[in-house]
Order: sequence, then C-alpha cells, then structure tokens
Amino acid sequence: MQPSWLVNGRQEQVDPRDRGLAYGDGLFETMACHAGGIRWIEHHLDRVLYGCRRLAIPVFDRNLLRSEILSVCPIAGSAVIKLIVTRGIGERGYRAPEPASPTRIVSTAPWPEIPAEHYTVGVSLKTCTLRLGENPQLAGLKHLCRLEQVLAQMELAGSDAGEGLLRGSSGLVVGGITSNLFAVRDGRLLTPRVNRCGVAGVMRRVVLKHAADTGLDSSEADLDVTALVESEELFITNAVFGIKPVRALDTHEFGVGPTTCRLMRLLGYGPVT
Repeated sequence: MQPSWLVNGRQEQVDPRDRGLAYGDGLFETMACHAGGIRWIEHHLDRVLYGCRRLAIPVFDRNLLRSEILSVCPIAGSAVIKLIVTRGIGERGYRAPEPASPTRIVSTAPWPEIPAEHYTVGVSLKTCTLRLGENPQLAGLKHLCRLEQVLAQMELAGSDAGEGLLRGSSGLVVGGITSNLFAVRDGRLLTPRVNRCGVAGVMRRVVLKHAADTGLDSSEADLDVTALVESEELFITNAVFGIKPVRALDTHEFGVGPTTCRLMRLLGYGPVT
C-alpha cells in the first residue's frame, strides 16, 4: 500500500504557513481501518470535535469528517488512518488568526506488523526518565505537540521494551508513550487519571465502558510506579493494536491475567489475519 492523503478534501500539499506545522496548533486521531470501516469511528469524532471546542478551533461538520475518513479507507485488508485538524494558515507569530480557517488532513498508511506474541505473552515496559509537563488546560487532548513523546521514544533505543512508561512532573504515572495503561489490583481495574497531562484515549474509553457494562469495578486513580509493581495485572491500550498484556515493567514480571484475557476476548482483540 502506498501512503495517500487528502488536504481539505483534495489531493494537495499542506501550506507551509499552516499553524499545525509551525506551532503544533491542532489535534490528531489515529484510527484502525479494517475492510473499509473504522472501528469506534464515532468515539474518534467525539474526541476530535471536543478537542476543537477546548482549543477554540472552529468545529467541522461531523458528517464531513466521517465522509472524508471513510473515503480513504481501503475496502480490503487493514490500514492506519490518521486525521489531523489544525487552526489553519496564519501569519508569523503566536497570535491566532481571526477568523481561523481550519485545515483538515486525512492520510492512509500501511497496517503495522504486530507480533502475535504481543497478545499471547505480552510486551515489556521501560520506565522513561523524561517527565511530562503538567498543564490541565491541555490534559486529555491528543494535541499535535508531541516532542515529549519523541524524546521518550528515543530512550527505548537499544532495549527490548515494547513501550515506555511515562510519568508527569508530579511523579504520578500517566501511561505509555503511545498508549493508555490499566492495572488490576485486588479485583479492581484502575487507569491513571489524565487531568494533569496525558491523552484520554479512545480505547481507554471503550475499556472503561465495557468494564462497567459487565460489572467489573473500574475507576480512574492516582497511581505511582510502586502501585503498578504491586498490581496483579497490567495491560496497555490504543486504537490501533487494541489491548496488549504487559509481561514486565522494568525488572518486575507479570503473567497474562484473567481480567486482561477477558477484556481481549470481549472486545475481539488479537493478531489481525
């Protein structure tokens, strides 16, 4: 598959004056496409439109976004679809254009190779030294300012870790570099709060809802690394790979536990064939 993209519904290039390029002034969604459809597409649309309101970016028509996303989905096989929304073109300087004319970019990329053992055995996590800056005004949003995650990902070079564990400047766990994190402690499902920093992921939302629907006690919580080490199970989530068990956090090992397996079966996640 050759990567392809649309800019404002057309096959053209992004203007170099775009504020998304200059300042990270925008949001993005990364979605899993299978056989021409997007799983949890309405959740993705909910989040990007909510983020636009939070950042005072004029909100696009929901039906337009859905139509453009689906228009780039291959009808066979699997692909990764990315939606970027920016505040649009602006003059030099931080002052936002008034009125803003937002840019929307939809792109298609090949499906990544995900080893089957990531689901059956799990992945290892490495605690990163980088700390995320805490800013409640941006907390929860999937904004374009991802330099912290780029630097954290560089810490994994040369290791066998499948994901990095991130903490905020307060020392509390936020999640993975590209994922949200869940812990099972004393029969309860816990996930770090994202009210100071971090991303409120679509799969995080899905897991919390399905846990509640099936009677599994679940909640957001303030968690540190010690709390994770003392947990019975850990797993990570994102919208592309779904759910992956954690087999190790630094030197502490975990098994693939029953709650993780139950949620993976319930939501139908595992190797794509």
